[in-house]
Amino acid sequence: MNKLRRIDLNLLVTLHALLLEKHISRAALRLHKSQPAVSHSLAHLRKLFDDPLLIRRSGKLELTTRASELMQPLTDSLDQLGALLDPPQFDPTRAQRAFRLAMSDYGARVLLPGLTRSLRAIAPGIDLVVNQASRESMLADVIDGETDMALGVFPGQNSDKLRMRTLFVERFACLADSSTLPESGVLDREAWLARPHVLVAMRSGGDNEIDRALAREGLHRRIAMILPHWGVANELIAGTDLILTVARRSLESVEVDPRLRVFEPPLAIEPFDFDLIWHQRREGDPAHSWLRQMIMRVANDG
Repeated sequence: MNKLRRIDLNLLVTLHALLLEKHISRAALRLHKSQPAVSHSLAHLRKLFDDPLLIRRSGKLELTTRASELMQPLTDSLDQLGALLDPPQFDPTRAQRAFRLAMSDYGARVLLPGLTRSLRAIAPGIDLVVNQASRESMLADVIDGETDMALGVFPGQNSDKLRMRTLFVERFACLADSSTLPESGVLDREAWLARPHVLVAMRSGGDNEIDRALAREGLHRRIAMILPHWGVANELIAGTDLILTVARRSLESVEVDPRLRVFEPPLAIEPFDFDLIWHQRREGDPAHSWLRQMIMRVANDG
């Protein structure tokens, strides 16, 4: 009872955030507090529990044995206390908050314009910080709490810490200079294979849906250029004999260009799911849930 008199609910909430995030600045962001305030609370908690709780190893903070033992009973206790109160409310028109999103420039191209317009109209105080990384790095950053949500293609993702929602199923289309195509506006397989191709990929190699489809039929194409940028790839085609085969949604802005023609690939390429991923720790965050719903709505409208 003596220790209970020396601790308040705010300290327990801060402890819970620190144990989840294992990072002082991320815990401060989660709690909407300053980093010095959280550091001060951690010093107080260390005295109360007579334990360092978080120790630095290899440049990262890790839980002590005592802190690991506290995690589940603390989570259960806070959940029970939360059940006594009204569910938290979120007013997007008044909210002031920054979210960190990870996506490729393809994801940015197809989702960010609509999402930005919606946020500016409904929630002007919501800020976005967008970064790009490999699929593996995006998942790791969501797990570590460096990123709030990741948007992309994540085949085989099976972490029990992550939640996933498919935003849409994407298919492939080809882009070529109109003047290099026959009157039909399309190429048969032989003509398609005879042309040089542009590949959009973070790294070279045949580990992509298009070349896997070709390999299944014992076929191979000549790739004349590999680049990681979806946006500029469309600009490389006019005035050349190059063929670009990419996700159809990334070509919507060029379909009105009379110099270019969008057409169906002359082979069956498996479509892919474009997913939204977040950590289970964000499930109870009403602002996070609201932004997820907004992203889903924008993707559905597209």
